[in-house]
Amino acid sequence: MEKKSKLKGSGQKAIMIGQRLFISKSRILLILLLGAAWGIAEAQEVFTAGDVMKLATCSAAALSPDGKWVAYTVRVGREVNDKPGGDYSGLYLLAVAGGEPRPFISGKVNVSDVKWRPDGRAISFLMRREEGEKNQAPTGQVWMIPADGGEAEKITSSETGVIDYQWLPQGDKIAFIATRPETEEEKDLKEKGYNFIFYEENLKMRNLYLQDVSGGEKNSKSEILNLNVNVWDFVFSPDGKQIVFTASEQNLIDQHYMFRSIYLFNLQSKEVKVLIKRPWKLGNYAISPDGAKLVYAAALDSSDHAVSQVYMLPIAGGEAVNLTIPNFKGHVEWVGWKDKETIIYQSGEGVWPTLRTVRVDGKEQKMLLDAKTSGIIFDEPGYTDDFKNFIMTGNTPTQPGELYYWQPGQEVKRLTELNPWLEKKTFGEQQVIRYAARDGQEVEGLLIYPVGYKQGEKYPLIVYVHGGPEAHYSNGWNTRYANPGQVFAGMGYFVFYPNYRSSTGYGLKFAKAGYGDPAGKEFDDIADGIDYLVNSGFADRERVGLAGGSYGGYAAAWFGTYYTKYVKAVHMFVGISDLVSKRSSTDIPWEDLYVHMGKTLDESWEINLKRSPIYYAAQSRTAFLICGGTDDTRVNPGQSLELYRRLKMTGHPAVRYVQYPGEGHGNSKQSSKMDFMYRQIEWFNWYVRDAKALEGLFLLLDISKNYGLSE
Repeated sequence: MEKKSKLKGSGQKAIMIGQRLFISKSRILLILLLGAAWGIAEAQEVFTAGDVMKLATCSAAALSPDGKWVAYTVRVGREVNDKPGGDYSGLYLLAVAGGEPRPFISGKVNVSDVKWRPDGRAISFLMRREEGEKNQAPTGQVWMIPADGGEAEKITSSETGVIDYQWLPQGDKIAFIATRPETEEEKDLKEKGYNFIFYEENLKMRNLYLQDVSGGEKNSKSEILNLNVNVWDFVFSPDGKQIVFTASEQNLIDQHYMFRSIYLFNLQSKEVKVLIKRPWKLGNYAISPDGAKLVYAAALDSSDHAVSQVYMLPIAGGEAVNLTIPNFKGHVEWVGWKDKETIIYQSGEGVWPTLRTVRVDGKEQKMLLDAKTSGIIFDEPGYTDDFKNFIMTGNTPTQPGELYYWQPGQEVKRLTELNPWLEKKTFGEQQVIRYAARDGQEVEGLLIYPVGYKQGEKYPLIVYVHGGPEAHYSNGWNTRYANPGQVFAGMGYFVFYPNYRSSTGYGLKFAKAGYGDPAGKEFDDIADGIDYLVNSGFADRERVGLAGGSYGGYAAAWFGTYYTKYVKAVHMFVGISDLVSKRSSTDIPWEDLYVHMGKTLDESWEINLKRSPIYYAAQSRTAFLICGGTDDTRVNPGQSLELYRRLKMTGHPAVRYVQYPGEGHGNSKQSSKMDFMYRQIEWFNWYVRDAKALEGLFLLLDISKNYGLSE
């Protein structure tokens, strides 16, 4: 008995020492973050965690009607000592021909949704000021500033804030979306404590409003357009007489995903007509220059988990026509018009975006711009009516979001240099890799090499799994607070970004491989990717870590339990651990049913149970860092708590759960982002790169269990 007691005491002591070691490192980390380490980081040539937080990125752009000017926003993170909050975003103006950018709106503001007044005389935008304005709506108001400079003028005063807006083509009015404000009776009841929540019942509808802006905010009133549905977005017809909009019965994100219909509203007769009834997942849409046709991006069917096709619909009546290339090995992501007979659309094709045109009769598919040739991962473009001038934001493996200008037939031209200091940094080389999964399927991904890589040496490996799974990695800038790839490359790691089965960009068969089969082929592909990198002599089998958020967090939990032999440590962020409870606690249960499982929970209890990481928690031999926001509605925080409890109850010696107050499905505050990133770096350095403590801790745990001392 004395021998057993001694072993039990030694095991507990060792585990406590291991945990204290990491707590101590976290305290040191905080000191580094707030003080001396900034100077050290600046002196280094590799890209650092501190560099991630000071990046400036071009987040949106709008081209003037004459094609000579571009208005754009630049997003920057808050300083360490600033009050907690999201990034700031300022407004700038730049001549396409060249010259210095002109800052129009800067400081502690959040500018978004930039548009030109149709006559080109002014620039409008949504803005919410951090300071100097009392009782402002959380989403901000529409503002306008003369293109030649001057003071910005607020032109809306919605009590609940403006969510989206568009200019009437004639330029004297705007329409905007806002939720209905509380009534005086509702405000009075709330003050008296009668502010009860009727779950998913007392949400306010999003309504469409029309407002004359010629007289400014004080001299104009908004008119509500009573459409009796919840409006998500809209566009004007070219003549300004009609509005096409999407709507659902309720203001629920699940209805936005799966139950939107497309409507036509006549501003004169007030008639509302359904154009498309529930086309499943729906992307953007646009009306042809002659007002006769509608183009829209949408899923192929109810089980298609992402927007993937381009459709054309005659507005006067008729069937929608799918103009997508047969057996297209990509996903259509955005659509527009070149002219009344020609559609332009953007697609993700593997790790590259493309821009194509197609005639409305489905003929003459033409490639306009291929990122594989230009090397620039571009976003959806803006362009002049004559189709001669294009503006877009884009990135490369060593440059985050910049502003680019393009004329068809010419080279893409970069207009901004927002982070000139990056020229002094040494980055790990980023390559596209392909490997065969266990069933022969080719899988593509991106691999960042360690800075200073030496052939023949084995390095630690970090795997970043994207969420969705309806998403994919492109061959551009892939370093952010949640997946700081180049930071790890500078520390001597390989960093792997797999586009596993279920990813978009590889056609519908590839994308639907996970339908009704969660954590099946999709996560096997990731395991096979790790094997490929190990067997190729790149990665050290004994030093592999994996991280991801949302569905990527599900992968992290799966690899930390079911595939525990593959990874020494994982970082699960807003991830899934229990499919059974997740399906009843998420805010998108219908999306989950239609595009992921295909069966109700009553029809699929067993697979939901056996594809849940908590089912395999007892076999985990992986260090678990679990993080998530307290206000997450997409993946309820209970998912993190369930896995944490299961692991702790098994005696797991290396698990920590960190909650971020007020954060949702991802972190927005600079304090939360910094803690998350530095905590992840320290976790992987300790348990993966340096291979500290873990084996001994589990050995002591096993000894304790063998002696019957695990309780």
